Amino acid sequence: MTIFLAIILGIFFGFALQRVGATNPANIINMLRLTDLHLMKAIFFAIGLSSTLLFVLMSIGVIDPGHLSVKSSYVGVIVGGAIMGVGFAVAGYCPGTGLTALADGRKDALFFVCGGLLGALIYTLVYGSIKNTWLFNNIAGGKVMLATGSDTFQALLPAIPGTLLAVGIGIAFMIIAWILPKKV
Repeated sequence: MTIFLAIILGIFFGFALQRVGATNPANIINMLRLTDLHLMKAIFFAIGLSSTLLFVLMSIGVIDPGHLSVKSSYVGVIVGGAIMGVGFAVAGYCPGTGLTALADGRKDALFFVCGGLLGALIYTLVYGSIKNTWLFNNIAGGKVMLATGSDTFQALLPAIPGTLLAVGIGIAFMIIAWILPKKV
């Protein structure tokens, strides 16, 4: 049942990416150049709405917070994020939009997906030699949360309830999406 739900949600996510134009690398590059913000508006609104719904549903008991996991923060995440950001800006794809563009029939997405798989293979092959280096030094104790909400993880802002902060950030993202112009 879990895999069936994942496939259904993946189809809906891919459909949404295709409908907002995220499968076209020109739209992503124009967004990053800040010349066409319609895609940025969709991203901000989607993040705001989904995070607000997630935390509201967790606070009223519809979603079990035990299903969420907090990933460790370490230096390599920043390095990897920077590498991915450069690739995102150059190719006009991120992993989700690249796979959706491939399903949409874009030939350039095939090269992007193959490059991503090659990068993952190289990382897998070199992991054993880099796992004890500075790249895996924890940041702020490793598994931390921005605000309170779990007894398991340390909070960076312990005076603020997690649900309140998450809903506040979600609403702020939706307001930004509403205020941004479509074209600059």
